Amino acid sequence: MSGPRPTTPDPRPAPHRAPRPAPHRAPRPAPRPAPRPAPDTAGDVVRWAVFSCVLVPVVLLWYGTAPAGAAGTALGLAAVTAACRFLLRRSERGTAPRGGGRHTRSTTPVD
Repeated sequence: MSGPRPTTPDPRPAPHRAPRPAPHRAPRPAPRPAPRPAPDTAGDVVRWAVFSCVLVPVVLLWYGTAPAGAAGTALGLAAVTAACRFLLRRSERGTAPRGGGRHTRSTTPVD
């Protein structure tokens, strides 16, 4: 009866293998969020001003002001709104008016 011999477990412990250290890598920086477009603050101001140009005359008419007075108020508010819009847009572009203004030399003290 010579068949395969039953194997007995090896009493010696298996050799210990230390895990390989991972190659050193710098941590990846977190992805930057996409830049948001700058808010249109001048546009927001102008939208509210236009809303006021419509709302104020309506309220004046509601409280019994003469239509000519309400129309005059609407035109005045529209003129102020247009001027403010022009100035806001120009300041956003960063262009200064040509000529004029106060110019001082670096050696002149300014009070």
